[in-house]
Amino acid sequence: MTQNLLLSIALAPLIGSIIAGLFGKQVGKEWSHRAAIAGVAIAFILSAWVLKLVVVDGQTYNQQVYQWLQVGSLSLEVGFMVDALTAMMMVVVTFVSLMVHIYTIGYMHDDDGYARFFSYISLFTFAMLMLVMANNFMQLFFGWEAVGLVSYLLIGFWYKKPTAIYANLKAFLVNRVGDFGFLLGIAGVLMYAGSLDYVEVFTQAPAISEKTMTIFSGTDWSVMSVICILLFIGAMGKSAQVPLHVWLPDSMEGPTPISALIHAATMVTAGIFMVTRMSPLFEFSETALSFVLVIGAITALFMGFLGLIQNDIKRVIAYSTLSQLGYMTVALGASAYAAGVFHLMTHAFFKALLFLGAGSVIIAMHHEQDIRKMGGLKKYMPITYWTGLIGSLALIGFPGFAGFFSKDSIIEAVHASHIPGSGFAYFAVIVGVFITALYSFRLFFLVFHGKERFDTHGDHVPHESPAVVTLPLILLAIPSVTAGYFIGTMVFGDFFGNAIIVHTEHDVLAHHAESYHGVIGFILHGVTALPFWLAMAGVATAYYLYMLRPDLPTKIQQRFKYLHCVLENKYGFDDFNQTVFAGGARKVGQLLWQVGDKTVIDGAAVNGTAKLIGFTSKMLRQIQSGYLYHYAFAMIIGLWLLLTYFVV
Repeated sequence: MTQNLLLSIALAPLIGSIIAGLFGKQVGKEWSHRAAIAGVAIAFILSAWVLKLVVVDGQTYNQQVYQWLQVGSLSLEVGFMVDALTAMMMVVVTFVSLMVHIYTIGYMHDDDGYARFFSYISLFTFAMLMLVMANNFMQLFFGWEAVGLVSYLLIGFWYKKPTAIYANLKAFLVNRVGDFGFLLGIAGVLMYAGSLDYVEVFTQAPAISEKTMTIFSGTDWSVMSVICILLFIGAMGKSAQVPLHVWLPDSMEGPTPISALIHAATMVTAGIFMVTRMSPLFEFSETALSFVLVIGAITALFMGFLGLIQNDIKRVIAYSTLSQLGYMTVALGASAYAAGVFHLMTHAFFKALLFLGAGSVIIAMHHEQDIRKMGGLKKYMPITYWTGLIGSLALIGFPGFAGFFSKDSIIEAVHASHIPGSGFAYFAVIVGVFITALYSFRLFFLVFHGKERFDTHGDHVPHESPAVVTLPLILLAIPSVTAGYFIGTMVFGDFFGNAIIVHTEHDVLAHHAESYHGVIGFILHGVTALPFWLAMAGVATAYYLYMLRPDLPTKIQQRFKYLHCVLENKYGFDDFNQTVFAGGARKVGQLLWQVGDKTVIDGAAVNGTAKLIGFTSKMLRQIQSGYLYHYAFAMIIGLWLLLTYFVV
């Protein structure tokens, strides 16, 4: 494994982005997408080769590429650390990104910003690769901020649309809150480890774990707990955990391809990857692990509830993403890091499939996104239907599909955990199984089955999307089924090696591995377990409510209108943020304007200076009479004062 190989992987999407972005008008639409797709395709092929070198040949890489800055003993560098965790992430990121690039040709074909869009999504891929390949906190932070910046550009891609501009500003500001905590965490690492290099910091973890710090007078805090919680606050912003989740549903205002890219394999998984990479630190703080566990459990359960009442096809899937990110976070809190990143991988495939499938439906429905105005699309869109069914079955954890293996391994791991909060977390992920199946198949039945609720006159008859759209759906459907069969290697085997560190007392996966007897045994056990029956109950409930008794949901809504109102208002998070933070910021700004700007700066400094000069000038004008004897008298008085001063 050479430095040039890794540089080629990182820089290929960047070069494609530059060609499409700076020279898009000169080379035209076709060569813009060719350049961007070629860059990501090269990165994917080389990433697959790197994965082979790591997994089959046992090679790893951890070296500096170049030194950016030297401050005393602190060296700020750009370097790559490639182990099994990084290699797996590189393949997932580049594969999903490649599918999105191909899909975009069909979805954005008539858009004015065609080349600009390809430039953005290629740049997004470059930023994510820099993040996952980093071997130090500085480069990690660069990638972290870069994916945040490009997500801002992508969410607000349709910049003439007010809701899109509001959504991208919201995403940017909410992520700044998380990033502030993340930066403080990195500062804590630098303060106590004296280095930003992963290996050096991880080596000093035992010593740091024994240190305490005083934040408030009279109270000692564990340094490791403070650092890990601050780092996780960064993950809460990027990976949309409660209460920093509010940006993700609104990000649906961007074009559908970026929904798949942001919510499947890149930005939202950055926090999950980061915490997994920092497992040598988190393992020394049970407090931080408990915090992670509880936040993840709250997100998994309560964001799932919100998916039940959404009518926008993309927002249902967005709340599904929030819930599944909660599952991954719960796995991290239970020290089942391998299960968490395994779910990250399987989820990337089937969630990208669901988002791109939703985009295919939106194309067929002439950009209608309300699922209440769809229905009966199965006969019009067979490829989208069957790939959508595969994605939905993978999402709910149906035995044999990718999501089944990863989700069940998380549930079993949480059940075996003794971290404080694990009881609540187990309840949340178990109930979440039923909720996931209910909203997933509510969406599926309302879109593809039942009577047609759309206008079929004229040119509005739905039709299957072109091959450039359906090919990525088929290619994503394959790993949505097969990726789960690597569970033996990735979750219960030694696939990740030293990339993930778990202390013996936290090793719930080792306990779970004792009862693992191969994929078939895992499936047979899963069919008899509670999560499977809860998932089937969710599907049956959705079928009964939306296919057999479509009048019941309205009656239930009226019967529980207060609960529905709470869900409709998203638990009041947006209203609270709008009133307290946004409103408070406006009040503070208004106060600073009235007192600071108008009174102090304009009133005292600017206008006050002018008035003082005017007043002084007015006084001086009184002695400028033009009479010679007045000036002579003034000179005599002045001379007398000078003589008096010097004599005295």
